[in-house]
Amino acid sequence: MEKTIMNRRDFIQRAATATLGLGVAGLLRPTLSSAAHHEKQLFHISLAQWSLHRAFRAKELDPLDFAKVTKEEFGIHAVEYVNQFYKDKATDSCYLKELKKRADDYGVKSLLIMCDGEGRLGDPDSAARTKAVENHYKWVEAAKFLGCHSIRVNAGSSGSYEEQMKLASEGLQRLSDFADQYGLNVIVENHGGLSSNGEWLAGTLRMANRFNCGALPDFGNFRVSGDEWYDRYKGVSELMPYAKAVSAKTHDFNDLGNETHTDYYRMMDIVLEAGYRGFVGIEYEGSSLGEYEGIKATKALLEKVRDVLS
Repeated sequence: MEKTIMNRRDFIQRAATATLGLGVAGLLRPTLSSAAHHEKQLFHISLAQWSLHRAFRAKELDPLDFAKVTKEEFGIHAVEYVNQFYKDKATDSCYLKELKKRADDYGVKSLLIMCDGEGRLGDPDSAARTKAVENHYKWVEAAKFLGCHSIRVNAGSSGSYEEQMKLASEGLQRLSDFADQYGLNVIVENHGGLSSNGEWLAGTLRMANRFNCGALPDFGNFRVSGDEWYDRYKGVSELMPYAKAVSAKTHDFNDLGNETHTDYYRMMDIVLEAGYRGFVGIEYEGSSLGEYEGIKATKALLEKVRDVLS
């Protein structure tokens, strides 16, 4: 596996160098029709709502217009919602109907809802753990109504390494069993604490042992605590066998348009080597570029990597 990745990486680097010499447009222009090219793409690009969190929090954007902005501003046809912008709307049928209508009107596919602030699914206290599981039920139902395939959750807990794995897997089992009634997945993001340890999270998912319980590997969220960081490439490799979505985290870009913290050629090679061919969600969190510019830079990078890997 490692030898294959390294060999492909050498090819990628040579191709990228050639691209600079020949011009991106000339080297990467597709020869297929637009529709055929779309069908043969190695992966598709979606937009995580968190990429525009400053604009939503400042009331510069209405959460109902997320699909419109995604399509008109960025030419992206799939979205990933964040429950923080709809906290009191999970059971508001009129609001959800309007949210769905606007996505449908713009031909935008709803993929998942990222859920935060609903308690720890691995809470050591049994009652608190049950409450956390049940707090997510409304988001499963909302996601089903919107046409999503998953809700994204966190596997928060406390205690020893083994204790947290056991507690989190138990909470995930119960929530996954509920989501299964709706044909939905429960996917866990590496999102701080032991969940940012790829080995721990992969082990927790194995222990949960539910076909609809998987992972959402995030390229950047591997800070376990303080100055303790888990290797991002190792972590993504460990989580990809369980991946039902992928989060392309970006912060900063160099003059060539490459992300300065993550080697996207290497990372996307890991994703594709695992057989993943789904959506890769843009999640821009930087500050050197505005949110719109950061999203566009991330999209351009993903498209460049996709063309080279193709």
